[in-house]
Amino acid sequence: MKSFATTIAINAPAETVWALLTDAAGYPRWNSTVETIAGRIAFGQKVTVSAKASPGRAFPLLVSVFEAPARMVWVGGMPLGLFSGTRTFTLTTAPGGGVVFAIREEFAGLLAGLITRSIPDLQPAFDAFAADLKRAAEAAG
Repeated sequence: MKSFATTIAINAPAETVWALLTDAAGYPRWNSTVETIAGRIAFGQKVTVSAKASPGRAFPLLVSVFEAPARMVWVGGMPLGLFSGTRTFTLTTAPGGGVVFAIREEFAGLLAGLITRSIPDLQPAFDAFAADLKRAAEAAG
């Protein structure tokens, strides 16, 4: 199974980080990897993400887990379990204050082996996402 992940320590309260992660309209202001997010980031809601790594494509996703301010999961893909991507955002209280932010995306399904061959290396985008979040949260918090 192909996946991408990164983790970063953020010297800001979990609520500050969570507010950034759940403000769909605000992403372009702080995140260099996202063009737009349409929709409302809340449990059971659908959002559509346009990422700079895939110009001209929009990814419809379902917010399947929303445990403020600790964990959120976005899921998207093809019907019948042929292909899916699951992106998990996690905030863990860090010793001494602040949080550890982790983001992970895993691809699965019957067609995953074929489809993931065409997915570019997203690791730099994941690293940039985390660094951008750290910068914005620490400036705000």
